[in-house]
Amino acid sequence: MKPIEDCFELLQSQKKIFITTHHKPDGDAIGSMMALTHYFLKKGHVVYPVSPSEVPDFLLWTPGIELVFNYEGEPKMVEKLIAESDIIFCLDFNALNRVKSLESLLQNATQPKVLIDHHMYPSPSFDYGTSDAAKSSTCEMVYDFINLAGDNALIDTTIGACLYTGAMTDTGSFRFPACTASVHEMIADLMRKGLKQSIIHEEIYDAWSERRTRFLGYILHQKMEIFPELHSGLITISQEDLDKFDIRTGDTEGLVNYPLSIAGIRFATLIIERKDGIKMSFRSKGDFDVNAFSRNYFNGGGHFNASGGQSSQDFKETIFRFKEILSEFHPSK
Repeated sequence: MKPIEDCFELLQSQKKIFITTHHKPDGDAIGSMMALTHYFLKKGHVVYPVSPSEVPDFLLWTPGIELVFNYEGEPKMVEKLIAESDIIFCLDFNALNRVKSLESLLQNATQPKVLIDHHMYPSPSFDYGTSDAAKSSTCEMVYDFINLAGDNALIDTTIGACLYTGAMTDTGSFRFPACTASVHEMIADLMRKGLKQSIIHEEIYDAWSERRTRFLGYILHQKMEIFPELHSGLITISQEDLDKFDIRTGDTEGLVNYPLSIAGIRFATLIIERKDGIKMSFRSKGDFDVNAFSRNYFNGGGHFNASGGQSSQDFKETIFRFKEILSEFHPSK
């Protein structure tokens, strides 16, 4: 993979740019994609932002979200757009299987692929790019990309709102270890440009439906187990639970973090039974490496303190296996 600055030569004239992110996009995925979309539009390019799946409700306020194509909802249109594009930007994922049904289109595309991502162990599927696990978010890296191009002056409140969304959500409102001085320097720059950060926080965290709020109460009361001697917590959500509360894309975002708010808990896991398989999320504090844990046991990966995985077993078998594995570990106090 060539350094990302080498792709600037490709962008000297107007291009048709296809931008995509991972399946089931979160705040950093949508924020980085839309920030880059608005930047390239200001540079005079034609831009096709594409989500592999539906955008969650809590991100539908994002500036320019009406420009996003949902591959699962309009596959023929997305196939046409990728065929017409000159260059492909891949954001917030570093392996093509993270885009699910969009994977074959990206694999078969012959256009240059540019990676901007902050996960560990990028695959050799990209022609240009940068993958820095020390960065707080892909949004921070898009900010760096714009600055590297010498275009900081083009960052306005629209781009700023998108960048802030990813930085805030991926750092747990700026409390995780990955939130370094450079993140706060970026936010300071965005605020000097007119960013209204409190409005973004309200859009994401203070706009829950009654249904989702009652679901949270039910999950914390009925579906969370705490293992004090192992400094661990587990939340399990069945398909029946999802159906009972009419849970939609994005409604389970952040649930995995709740056990970590309990004193002494250093490792939290969320296991969800979905129609397309068993999905798992892992979070930790301190020196317990959930990236290695998920890669070793649940075909996953991500960051040192935040990772995801999946299981080929059924829901109950996965829970049983996880508890067996957990008994072998003692995340430090």
